[in-house]
Amino acid sequence: MPTYPIQTLSTIDQQLNVLQITDLHVAPQDISFNRRAIDASCLQRFEAVLQQALHDNVRCDLIIVTGDLVDEVQPAVYDYIFATLQATKIPFICIAGNHDVTDELGKELPFSERTLVAHTADSRLLNRHVIIADHWQLLFLDSSIPGEVAGEIKHDDIAWLRTQLSSCTKPALLAIHHHVLPMNSAWIDAYIAKKTDLFWQQMAEHSNLRVIASGHTHQEQAYIHQNITVYSTPSTCYQFKPNEDEFAYDNAARPGYRWLQLANNGQVASWVKRLDT
Repeated sequence: MPTYPIQTLSTIDQQLNVLQITDLHVAPQDISFNRRAIDASCLQRFEAVLQQALHDNVRCDLIIVTGDLVDEVQPAVYDYIFATLQATKIPFICIAGNHDVTDELGKELPFSERTLVAHTADSRLLNRHVIIADHWQLLFLDSSIPGEVAGEIKHDDIAWLRTQLSSCTKPALLAIHHHVLPMNSAWIDAYIAKKTDLFWQQMAEHSNLRVIASGHTHQEQAYIHQNITVYSTPSTCYQFKPNEDEFAYDNAARPGYRWLQLANNGQVASWVKRLDT
């Protein structure tokens, strides 16, 4: 069983195949001892996504979970998710999203009328963590703010990134929950990571930052900004409709996941797959 969290990773061909899953939103009632089959529950979708991905014709070297593991902060839900991931016997890393540090009370109410309750992130959700691979470094940041939906890349986070990128010249992938570029969707862009202007200004000096992979937006997007490829990845549960200024679900979009193939020459290939059924 791989140690959690791993700090180094090597493969036989020195290429790294990373499976990104995000925004699981597993609810406490989904894992209750007497749970019945709930049609299309977030737990069922998470398990189906994981099973399908690990049966793809791709060797999986690492699973990264980029936040919003739960819909309500309860230790039992994390225990279940971590046990499910550990059962794969594949190294994995989890970071926090806003739902991992914020409960929303009054979900039957309009969002503006709900009460947001702050929580401390589960100790298994990592921040400022580094994995050194054969030809890559993978960096993990916690952008969540307890009691808020929006995220933040703090001054200390930026300083940590600059130090790491300066001290290790290997190409870098940064995994973070909140998006760092606007999505052309007013309602979700209200909850982008704060201090992104400073972040991009400071990252301009570090050409070895090649890839950013995030969650939070429940949709697939890919941008290139400052020669960095920036990916947003679908949720394993429900999806948001792209390019909408008002909140809207994308009921036609299936749960999904992203493969990131980090080559031994510093190049990256990436693609999204959707749940078959």
